[in-house]
Amino acid sequence: MQAGNAIYETIADLPPVLPVFPLEGVLLLPRTQLPLNIFEQRYIDMVDTALAGNRLIGMVQPSPDRISDDPESPHLASVGCVGRLTSFQETGDGRYLITLQGITRFALGKELQSFSGFRQVECDFAAFSHDLRCGEGEEEVDRTGLLRTLRSYLDANNLEADWQSVSEAETEVLVNALCMMCPYGPQEKQALLEARDLKTRAETLIAITEMDLARSENDGGTTLQ
Repeated sequence: MQAGNAIYETIADLPPVLPVFPLEGVLLLPRTQLPLNIFEQRYIDMVDTALAGNRLIGMVQPSPDRISDDPESPHLASVGCVGRLTSFQETGDGRYLITLQGITRFALGKELQSFSGFRQVECDFAAFSHDLRCGEGEEEVDRTGLLRTLRSYLDANNLEADWQSVSEAETEVLVNALCMMCPYGPQEKQALLEARDLKTRAETLIAITEMDLARSENDGGTTLQ
C-alpha cells in the first residue's frame, strides 16, 4: 500500500521496532487518517524522532484489562496500528498538529528500555500482512446489513448522514471510517481493531451497534456519547 510518498509492499518494508503513542479510546485502521494534537513533551520528542527517521508511529490503547501502578506508563493492549506521519504543522506555542495514515496492525512484543522519554516496542506484523492489500475482503462484507444498522442508529439518535457520499464510498473505506467515528468505548474500539478481517470488523460493528440500540430501547432513551 502507499502512504504519502512511501510504499509498503510487504511486512519486510516495516521496521521491527516502533515508538508507540498510548491513547485511550482512539482508533487507527489501515488506509484511514487520524489527526492528532501533540502537546506533551515526550510525544513532541517522538514526533521529532519520527520526522527525522521513517515517519512511523504505532498507535495503541492502554490495556482495558490490566491496571498499571504507574498512570504515566500504563500496560498496553496487545494489538496496535502503525501509521505514517503524512502531514504536520507547528503551532508556534510548542505543539504539533499531525496526521497519521494507517498502514497495518501489529502485535506488540517486548517493550524496550528507552531513555528518550517515549515508549518503544518490538513489533510483529506477520498476522496482519493482508492489511497491506487495499480492499482485501470487501466482497465478503454485508454492506446492506451495515447500512441498515447505520440508518437505525442515526434514526434513533436524530442524526443525519450524507447518504450520497456513503453510497459512493468503497466498502473498506466505509467500514473503517464508521469504526473510527463510532462513539463507543475503549473495549469496543479494541475489538474492532483486533477483528481478523474486514468482514469480521463489519460484523463486530453491527453487533455492537445493535446491542447499543437494544439497551437504548430498554432504557427508554439513547446512549449517544
